[in-house]
Amino acid sequence: MKQPEIDYWITCMLETFDNVSDLNVTVGKSLQVESSGQLTNVPVKPPVEKLTPFQAEVFALNLIGGDPRLIEDLVTTGSCDLSYWLGNKARFRVNIFKQQNHLTTILRKLETTIPSIDKLGLPRIFHKMGEEKNGLILVTGSTGSGKSTTLAALLNQINQEKSIHVVTLEDPVEFVHPHKKATFNQRELGNDFDTFPTGLRAALRQAPKVVLVGEMRDRETMEIGLSAAETGHLVVSTLHTVDAGQTINRILGMFDQEEQPQVRHRLADTIRYIVCQRLLPRNGGGRIAALEILGMNLRIKDIILNGESEGKTINEVIANAQAFGMQTFDQHILELFKDDLITEETAFAYCSHRNVLSQGMDVLKREKGQKTTAIEGLTIDWKDDESDEPEDEDSEVNND
Repeated sequence: MKQPEIDYWITCMLETFDNVSDLNVTVGKSLQVESSGQLTNVPVKPPVEKLTPFQAEVFALNLIGGDPRLIEDLVTTGSCDLSYWLGNKARFRVNIFKQQNHLTTILRKLETTIPSIDKLGLPRIFHKMGEEKNGLILVTGSTGSGKSTTLAALLNQINQEKSIHVVTLEDPVEFVHPHKKATFNQRELGNDFDTFPTGLRAALRQAPKVVLVGEMRDRETMEIGLSAAETGHLVVSTLHTVDAGQTINRILGMFDQEEQPQVRHRLADTIRYIVCQRLLPRNGGGRIAALEILGMNLRIKDIILNGESEGKTINEVIANAQAFGMQTFDQHILELFKDDLITEETAFAYCSHRNVLSQGMDVLKREKGQKTTAIEGLTIDWKDDESDEPEDEDSEVNND
């Protein structure tokens, strides 16, 4: 296999289906793409029914292109990350990894157009996030939940409104931001810096007002990120957590037990927003994001400092602060269902608390005059006291 053949495969995988997010090259399977959340086989000429170990290896090594750092990562850690350009057609974030002595390649398609807050349909509170001068903004969720896209929209808002210096540390660079009002310097792990901690330390000497850290992977990165947020920088980053409460606990878990009281105070002073994302199947095809949004207030600060207790949880505080732009997953999922953007089955599959969502569903159905239960034909049997009680045979005798 030569480079033109590999580019032909990638082109076919991109153009055969709509809404392609990932390309999958795995031994023993045909070429596959993930389209609207489903893996689908891709036909090519000549046909590839099952990829051989040789084909998968040649494909991966052509993308690596002889880079010694990537080869060393693959040999020592079992995987490597890189970016790949398909001419002017598309960019990809690529992960190559070993499995059962074979190489598998996953290519995540990167958008070339910088998204905007309004185009993505993000809540209006995202405009306020872009106005923050310092502190920590975290976007969390599972892999592939759209965290990078949300952060790109937030940075685009800053780019349009502020004449400041922005430094990004990414693995790899996903969205290439043009210079608008802001000046962007985008650095890629491996090519421009060796680790996130060293890159973040260096960034603090590069006079930025905003620093994007691709992922807070470890304690050292989090420590430096907190220090940067405390010294007047706006730090935006991602974590792999499912909701706001778990995000706080995950950060605390990076530190030793005796350090956690101090870390709680630092978090209470630096966190500005935590946004958690889940991608849901949309009615009619495609996917739509459900968001949980936490903003800092006195009640949240108290919970971070002293922990959650009965009747005082992060989820309850968020649920009661919709007027200030906060929302839980269940509240947003209920809105998506109300607007007919998702099905009831999808809503229950992705919610956080089924009982809370069920109560909200019943209210919506009653407003629409729909049934709130599928159970029918229930009646109540009333007992007739007079007819069911046996007659007292001695009653007449006693009355005489």
